[in-house]
Amino acid sequence: MSQKEDITASLSNQHPPFRGGLEGLPVQHSSPRGGWEGLPVQHSSPRSGWEEHGHYTLRQLNQLVRDAVSDALPDEYWVEAELSECREHGGHCYMELIEKDGRSNTPVARASAKCWRQTWQMVRPYFERATGQPLRAGLKVLLRVYPQFHEAYGFSWIVTDIDPTYTLGDMARRRQEIIRQLKEEGVFDLQRELTVPMFAQRIAVISAATAAGFGDFSRQLADNEYGFRFTVTLFPAIMQGEQVEASVVSALNSIYDRIHDFDVVCILRGGGATADLSGFDTLALAENVAQFPLPIITGIGHERDESILDMVSNTRVKTPTAAAAFLIDHLRQVLERLTTAQQRINMAAAQRIAGDKARLSHLSTLIATLPQRLLSDNRHRIDLLQRRMPIAIERQLTAQKHRIDQLSLKLQGFDPQLLLTRGYSITLLNGKALRDPRQVKPGDIIETRIEKGTIQSIVK
Repeated sequence: MSQKEDITASLSNQHPPFRGGLEGLPVQHSSPRGGWEGLPVQHSSPRSGWEEHGHYTLRQLNQLVRDAVSDALPDEYWVEAELSECREHGGHCYMELIEKDGRSNTPVARASAKCWRQTWQMVRPYFERATGQPLRAGLKVLLRVYPQFHEAYGFSWIVTDIDPTYTLGDMARRRQEIIRQLKEEGVFDLQRELTVPMFAQRIAVISAATAAGFGDFSRQLADNEYGFRFTVTLFPAIMQGEQVEASVVSALNSIYDRIHDFDVVCILRGGGATADLSGFDTLALAENVAQFPLPIITGIGHERDESILDMVSNTRVKTPTAAAAFLIDHLRQVLERLTTAQQRINMAAAQRIAGDKARLSHLSTLIATLPQRLLSDNRHRIDLLQRRMPIAIERQLTAQKHRIDQLSLKLQGFDPQLLLTRGYSITLLNGKALRDPRQVKPGDIIETRIEKGTIQSIVK
């Protein structure tokens, strides 16, 4: 087997044979396999240049490459790659494909690819319906391609079909990885721990300035049936495409600088292309939203599925008008609670006033009769005292007389004369009772009293 045949066999065995085009449609090539879109193919033999001159012209050599590629790779092949660039021009789609090393994330292969107008018009809407977003840089895709080399424009892979299920699988895997990382960081549920303030009327809005959804949101708040007043401040941001993350994060930073001016933040998207919502499924944006200190309400028009931004926000609604309705209804509920509280206060106050009036009426009746009752009671008390007083005085006098008699008896017991009659004597020195012999000295005259008289003595 020649080298050319070996390469052809190897590539042909990398994927099962193609079973049809988009959703069962047959594959249609908008140009002949050997040519370039809109350019004629000339099949003059490049061998004649070597035979005539001993060398090739560049065109002749490129024709040899074209024929070699066409012969070596005659089939269509499924290839997985990452889009590093994707742009549309003149109805055609031009792509740059790369493959990155799994460990270092360094590109290890590159190639250009093109999808011609006729195929692109079928492939693009099918892919966007299936994935919910357009082809863009950063997506991993599975393309059905065949090789084409043009002597003037070089090599390119021509895309005939795209498998959206492969991209969906990769997107789902990346979403789950982001969700896992947010939960490991402990920030996934932080927003839901916040409470929307009772009087959430100062609203910071992140949205495209010209978006119809922002206009609908503002009008609905301004024209609410309850007459509530809201203050809406717009922080413009790009709401679709590759710049969503950086733009929304920048707007959040601007709001944070004025955080005391707002009660809640609304991230709104409406009026643009409904397919491109991939910008709301990034780790950096989710981390910023999850850790923002104010409650964040999302209304980005994503009815089919939740974005990661929706998952980490405080409240998720489908559309900007639904976000306005949520804020109005929140304030309506607050008003109802205040009205109920006011009614309860009024009822309690009325009951208290009625009770106080009854007590005052009772007191008024008591006050009107109180002087007469007091006078009557006092007279009765005086009469009782007058009747009891003589008896009480007599009892008191008798008791006091008895006490005096007892005291007299006690005093008689302390009379010195009674001691003398019992044989005791009292010795006096200078008229004072002598208690200690050391108080006298020779020559002192002492006096001794006995029952029948007095004896004087001289101390020797």
